[in-house]
Amino acid sequence: MNKKFIATPVRTKEILKKYGFTFKKSLGQNFLIDSNVLKNIIGHAGIDEHAGTIEIGPGIGALTEQLAIHSDKVVAFEIDGRLLSILEDTLSDYENIRIIHEDILKANVHQVIKENFEEDQPIHIVANLPYYITTPILMKLLREGLPVESITVMIQKEVADRMAAKPNTKSYGSLTIAIQYYTEASVVMNVPKTVFMPQPNVDSSILKLVARNVAPVHVKDEDYFFTIVQACFAQRRKTLRNNLSSHFKGVLDKDVINQTLDSIGIDGTRRGESLDMQEFSVLANAFYELQN
Repeated sequence: MNKKFIATPVRTKEILKKYGFTFKKSLGQNFLIDSNVLKNIIGHAGIDEHAGTIEIGPGIGALTEQLAIHSDKVVAFEIDGRLLSILEDTLSDYENIRIIHEDILKANVHQVIKENFEEDQPIHIVANLPYYITTPILMKLLREGLPVESITVMIQKEVADRMAAKPNTKSYGSLTIAIQYYTEASVVMNVPKTVFMPQPNVDSSILKLVARNVAPVHVKDEDYFFTIVQACFAQRRKTLRNNLSSHFKGVLDKDVINQTLDSIGIDGTRRGESLDMQEFSVLANAFYELQN
């Protein structure tokens, strides 16, 4: 193994010591210290020397370095200003990296892509995401309809399982539907706590999201669809009928809700976790028509 790689316990400690860097819990900073895990992430991401890559939260540059070696260009968003001079040092050997000091949640990623990559270049997002903000980041990226082929991220195992879940499982929920409406989701690898510094309290997984060119179901209104899905999971143990009655309280009475469910052939005594995406789309479209 190349001694120069950032992702080793020794090198990471050296860099932290050199700059007197301390981890900020509020930013969910856990740095990867295993080059093999990074190579696996790169392999699963399916990037090559023609690809453009976007990283979120490069830290001291462990994953950034591997992305720079294996892809054409890397653009990384880093929110922590203390890391900018460190990254300038650790990544000084690579000409194909641009670090942007900005919060990804506030960034105009479309504009960044336009400015940094070729028009027909395949683009992939690859990141070790802070656990506390995984879902808002992924939902922002997906809902903006970015021209990216895939998103491969290291996230909390439990969240990865929820995003890639199948109906009738404990992990399946409104988050599953939201992620799988935009992408095909799969957990490609589980990762132990020991490959991070500091070690997190939870296990991690690498989740791969491949962008869909066409939505898997037809919905009359996306926002309405997601609102209905969330309503059906508001209290997991409750039936569809009860959750929808709570959601439409003061707007639609129970008889109307029951009639609507009957008209589309969905049993109101079922629970949200038993419906697949197709059934949710039929359900949401029926209530959308009723209200519009």
